[in-house]
Amino acid sequence: MAVKIRLKRMGSKKSPFYRIVVADSRSPRDGRFIETVGTYNPLEQPAAVKINEELALKWLTDGAKPSDTVRNLFSKEGIMEKFHNSKLSK
Repeated sequence: MAVKIRLKRMGSKKSPFYRIVVADSRSPRDGRFIETVGTYNPLEQPAAVKINEELALKWLTDGAKPSDTVRNLFSKEGIMEKFHNSKLSK
């Protein structure tokens, strides 16, 4: 089973709000997911990002692949750097 970390769109029309979720790559974008890792609200200034760092690192080490947008969010929060450092230290 290929697992991805991606955005699930919430909110109403023209006011998006996203949850960062871990899901099977074959499930639909807003469909079934395994676990919620955080939230992302692009409408706030600056954009509000809340991520459970421990969960995100756990899923990354277990082999989950982040989508491009999630990878950028993780990079801004410093999670990708911690993940790469943990891989190099092993």
